[in-house]
Amino acid sequence: MTRPSLELLAQALAEPRRLQILQELLGGIPLPVGALATRIGIAPSTVTSHVTRLREAGLLTIEQAGRIRLVSISEPAVAEAVEAILRLTAEPAVSFWSASDRRTAMRRARTCYDHLAGDLGIAVADRLVERGLLNADLGSASTDSAGVGDALGLELAVADSSRPFVRGCLDWTARRPHVAGRLGAAVLEAMLTGGWVARRRDDRALRITPLGAQRLDELRL
Repeated sequence: MTRPSLELLAQALAEPRRLQILQELLGGIPLPVGALATRIGIAPSTVTSHVTRLREAGLLTIEQAGRIRLVSISEPAVAEAVEAILRLTAEPAVSFWSASDRRTAMRRARTCYDHLAGDLGIAVADRLVERGLLNADLGSASTDSAGVGDALGLELAVADSSRPFVRGCLDWTARRPHVAGRLGAAVLEAMLTGGWVARRRDDRALRITPLGAQRLDELRL
């Protein structure tokens, strides 16, 4: 893909609302403009203007689904860059219950584009390092996912692509690495499919289900 110039990229990211839009899309699920407007608290027309600028910079893609325009992050590298920016910032102060609940949920478990993040993601990474399945830096010389699946009690289906099999992604809230790459995406998908976690409607936090709580307790995660 054609990369934007440094000047165009800097201009696109200079507006805080655009960074908020990118942050909301870190859940890895395409969202309509209206949903983004509701989450951020600004008019849909304003969101549309910001989305246009971000798309021009190559950071977003837009897919037409009937009368709805679905917005998503263009590639994993964009999600990685947004997470890196978030790690350089302080968390905003919260003064009401819903914001505090959201922050707590985000710290416990959330999606980081297409893989698992938060305390749960870090606990999974620690388990795999303890078992010798990943190195301390979350690298691995093997692309055999069977041992990882056995260690977590999950049936993994790792996609075949040019992305790294596994890599460490420094967690935004805890400042420790969680598992990314194709393996990280497979772990998240297996937990969603198996009913261990479920997506929350209004943010990218994940809700741990009763079944998930039982399985995680058995794994001591």
